[in-house]
Amino acid sequence: MPLYSVKVKWGKELFPNVEVNTDEEPMLFKAQLFALTGVQPKRQKIMLKGQTLKDDDWGNITLKDGITVLMMGSKEEDVPVEPTEKTLFLEDMSESAIATVLDLPAGLINLGNTCYLNATVQCLRTVPELKEALMNFSDGLAATGSSSIVPAQSITAALRDLYTSMGSYKGSSLPPVVLLQMMHLAFPRFAEKSDHGGFQQQDANECWSELIRMLQQQLPAKENPALESGEQTYKPRSLIEQYFGGSFDTELKCVESDDEPPTKGKEDFLQLSCFISQEVKYMFCGLRNKMQEQITKMSPTLGRDAVYTKTSRISRLPAYLTIQFVRFYYKEREAINAKILKDVKFPFEFDAYGLCTTELQEKLMPMRTKFKEYEDELNHVNEELQKSKDKGNKTNTETGKKTKKEPFWFPNDIGSNNSGYYTLQAVLTHRGRSSSSGHYVAWIRQEDDKWLKCDDETVSPVPVSQILKLSGGGDWHCAYVLLYGPKMLEVPITEDKVPSTDENTAKK
Repeated sequence: MPLYSVKVKWGKELFPNVEVNTDEEPMLFKAQLFALTGVQPKRQKIMLKGQTLKDDDWGNITLKDGITVLMMGSKEEDVPVEPTEKTLFLEDMSESAIATVLDLPAGLINLGNTCYLNATVQCLRTVPELKEALMNFSDGLAATGSSSIVPAQSITAALRDLYTSMGSYKGSSLPPVVLLQMMHLAFPRFAEKSDHGGFQQQDANECWSELIRMLQQQLPAKENPALESGEQTYKPRSLIEQYFGGSFDTELKCVESDDEPPTKGKEDFLQLSCFISQEVKYMFCGLRNKMQEQITKMSPTLGRDAVYTKTSRISRLPAYLTIQFVRFYYKEREAINAKILKDVKFPFEFDAYGLCTTELQEKLMPMRTKFKEYEDELNHVNEELQKSKDKGNKTNTETGKKTKKEPFWFPNDIGSNNSGYYTLQAVLTHRGRSSSSGHYVAWIRQEDDKWLKCDDETVSPVPVSQILKLSGGGDWHCAYVLLYGPKMLEVPITEDKVPSTDENTAKK
């Protein structure tokens, strides 16, 4: 592999020992320089012996160890602006200016079929507890090319640094070059190249799963200081298990032998699978069908392989529920992972109650009752307001009333879901006919009914109606991975009446 260590001169600054791999496109080198200098790749002019480096071709530029490369270009904030203020209309503004005004998050530059990674990063960034845990992660990044690299540590540190940069460069776009390099080192299959020399497209759900697995090894679980260790019903080993992990109670019953007693067990999961068959039209049906399936295994009673019915029910719901639509299957004739384009509807508000064990359903009831009581109260208030309006009366609506969010977890199980209610907060879609081709995009909920489309470096607002069209049924973007967060119950704060002097005296 042609790997060189060069010096980069930028103004008065000199960056020694910058590693360059000429097997990769020059854009990756420019992305490294952006990470060092803050100068966007499109503003960089890189020169060596009078030749200017292109974005996609090294041309006649020849590198060797220790050579000095000249970079020219300034950060966007260093560009002088006119002192006189002008009225700007939306149609006259640049994309970056519009993004700033609309408070859009940073986009991620596609470094050559890396949309699968970009979409995954944008979806996971919607989880505040994950972002907080990453900011508290203090371990450093192992040097690229080091034989002692620790994959989980390096990937976690790279994602932390990327999220930090994305928070600082709102409305702009960043190259996730370091995270990509760490993923390539940890998982060489993601670095596979096509016959044309560029990176091959990869499966976004595989990327999601591997990234989550790396974070699982590095991010410690949150502690509940209000509880003694013996009071905790669930003791996760990491924050990922705590907030993304659920549990099944399982039962295996032999179909061919009534004498054989059922076998009960427990299984953990980090995502649920929605299998798509001819009769499945809704996500809930695809999930429920997967939770009762037939398998073949050795029967100790019959002494041979026999058919068993495996029934699974959720015994622990995580705060954040990841659901994968199993849209790809291997087609031997064409040797590709072909795609199921079937339209499968998914809800904005998802209720997992029907997938749970009887014991968990009983535990969920108190919070579900609170939701119903609050919604009934709201409906009653709205009915009274409507009646008053119909009579022609003027109504005074109380504004500025303080509210509080009820905890979405059980007191002895931080990171759980105590109601079974979820709200959709991110959708990762695929457009194309196979997992190794096409294009991945992230659609994230900014707040309430405001949604954003994160298509690599382009982040733009989209109406809710666009999200409804992601259920499949054609060559348009199809939902592949859904991320649901806990539905929040926000109730008014009832201020306690302060006793008067006379009441205090009476009490004494």
